[in-house]
Amino acid sequence: MLSEKMTEALNDQANRELYSSYLYLSMSAFFESLKFEGMASWMRVQAAEELVHAMKMYDYMVSAGGRAKMLAVEAPQFSWASPVVVFQNVWNHERVVTGLINNLANLAIQENDEVTKSFLQWYLKEQVEEEESSDNVLNSVKTAGNDHEALKEVDKALGLRRFNFPKGYDIFPYVSRQGITIGSLKK
Repeated sequence: MLSEKMTEALNDQANRELYSSYLYLSMSAFFESLKFEGMASWMRVQAAEELVHAMKMYDYMVSAGGRAKMLAVEAPQFSWASPVVVFQNVWNHERVVTGLINNLANLAIQENDEVTKSFLQWYLKEQVEEEESSDNVLNSVKTAGNDHEALKEVDKALGLRRFNFPKGYDIFPYVSRQGITIGSLKK
């Protein structure tokens, strides 16, 4: 059974994961407005991943006897100076999320909650991947700089990214996954 303190902290983190999804969707809309469809698609995938992170936390709270609460999600920024600034924001944001997850893991230790500590190991490993991925993309976009043709090449490469559910996890546990597609609706 989760302590009240742990439940509150997990609810706060689930909210931050939803904010992350919302932020990346806002970044996707920004890139759509610039006609960088590959970057927009990359952000949609990122938004979907963050939604899975929130749902995974929600499901854990329910299964561990806590009460998941849907808290208000802060409105994200919606305009940036350049693609480099957007991806710098992504990198910065992922580092903040890593700190938040580390704080949660430390709270689980303080609360002697070994089950939650074990659960959070998936998020800690995921954050290593998130930071590495955002760093790689940031470096690609920085290398392209303001060269529109180079940015179009980066855009094309980023458009190849696809969303994959974490192995063994289903965001829609009560329905068949047949026919469910997450990503751009454009053909």
